[in-house]
Amino acid sequence: MLTSWFHSGETLRSRRVSEVVLSGVVDVPAPPVRLLADWDREIASNVVLEPGDVDTLPLARARMRWPDYTRCVRAVSDWTATLGIPQVLAASDVALMACRGARYHHDGNQYGGAAFCNLFLSEDKGLDVFFPASGVRVPLTRGTVLLFDPCQPHGVVPRGASAFDEADFASDRDCIQVFLTWELSIEEPRVAQPLGVVFDVVEADCVAPEDEQLWLNGAPVDVCPHSGRWRRAG
Repeated sequence: MLTSWFHSGETLRSRRVSEVVLSGVVDVPAPPVRLLADWDREIASNVVLEPGDVDTLPLARARMRWPDYTRCVRAVSDWTATLGIPQVLAASDVALMACRGARYHHDGNQYGGAAFCNLFLSEDKGLDVFFPASGVRVPLTRGTVLLFDPCQPHGVVPRGASAFDEADFASDRDCIQVFLTWELSIEEPRVAQPLGVVFDVVEADCVAPEDEQLWLNGAPVDVCPHSGRWRRAG
């Protein structure tokens, strides 16, 4: 069993990691040319994404050049409402992100208490988000939305591929994806229920770790960045 230890207030709490990935495609307009050019300059001069990197872009500046930002947020909010999670985005942190592919990773050492909701803004560039543990694959195109447990290993790879290879994301290839991401509280029952998250799954007499981490069958684990397979942490 894959277990996440996460901060709940001042204590660490355990939960089962969900393999559920909820996805869809919503109707959002293409970002304006002026905004796309600004993102290109930011990535070229300040963010400098290497193959496999995921990093933040300045959202406040983007919103000044993005008349349809509110429309994008509304589209995702309407989609989460169809999952039985209405009005959850308004209370959640949001960030603007960019990636040049993504090495396989999990976010359980920092975001065990969250579910991620992502809206992809770039055009179809022949890439998938792939979850190797569950085999779920979601093609990325403008308007793709995802709701998933970030403790589940995931990466961005070429369509149909299963391994991450830096050579697939060379600087001369147009392979950068830009997306909005919201952090939803995993302890919110309306979020936990559709993902099938079960809490307090470790025996009461078990000694908890000192900080957030993932356990597989009672031992800390990490993910191979190229294959997505589990490996013993450390």
